[in-house]
Amino acid sequence: MFEPLFHDPSPDPTALAGWDLSVALINATVQIDQPSGEGVRTVGTGFLLDAPRTDGSPRTVLVTAGHVLDRMPASEVRIGWRVQALEGDWRFAPQPLQVRGPEDTPLWTTHPTQDIAVMEVVAPRMFARAAIPLAWLADEDTFEEARVGAGDELLSLGYPRGLSANRAGFPILRAGRIASWPLTPIAAFPTFLLDFAVFPGNSGGPVFWTPTARRAAGVDAPDHPYVAGILVQEVVVGQERLGLGVVAHAAYIREAVALLDAPPRPEP
Repeated sequence: MFEPLFHDPSPDPTALAGWDLSVALINATVQIDQPSGEGVRTVGTGFLLDAPRTDGSPRTVLVTAGHVLDRMPASEVRIGWRVQALEGDWRFAPQPLQVRGPEDTPLWTTHPTQDIAVMEVVAPRMFARAAIPLAWLADEDTFEEARVGAGDELLSLGYPRGLSANRAGFPILRAGRIASWPLTPIAAFPTFLLDFAVFPGNSGGPVFWTPTARRAAGVDAPDHPYVAGILVQEVVVGQERLGLGVVAHAAYIREAVALLDAPPRPEP
């Protein structure tokens, strides 16, 4: 069953059901980049999850597309933290993040079948607090319960061509309609298409629904906003971009995070 999307027990969840997820996800979304040549950088998108360990201790997890990190060969990437000054202004304050260990061993964990990477990170306090709860991720039943269909609108955040919404480094918010059918069961259809223009730099961005998004006429809106998935690919045929993105269902992000708690495999 789909978990409630609000992990703070003090407010009344029913009173918060219409709250817009957009600003929360904007605050939790970051640019990931690495130099790839003279004056050129490889760019991707990531977002932060509040995903406590099995013992209940706090943990902040960076989620992105697996190929984003695969295509950044150096041991460190730059993660685009943002800092708010006392007077309310914001500035872009990126910091290095080590993603490879000795002998270039990846420090992230990848999903076994989907292009999803997760990695525990030490984030500035502001970003650790902005990380979205794991319960906000859709599970394998959410699309059925919310009666999601072809033509429904979803929102996405990212950094197309490395472009941000402003000098403070906030992500760009886009909207697109679901271009696939059927959408479930996700075991048979682990990804779906979203009709919007995708560019390098968008990969790894969250795809989500809030009450601001359009739905088919006569279909009731869900009770809660939710993260539907993660953008993992742009559809290109030959040299032609089709204006479609491939989204992996959020249930696979849940599975990837669960792998962080799995005991390490013994070496052969």
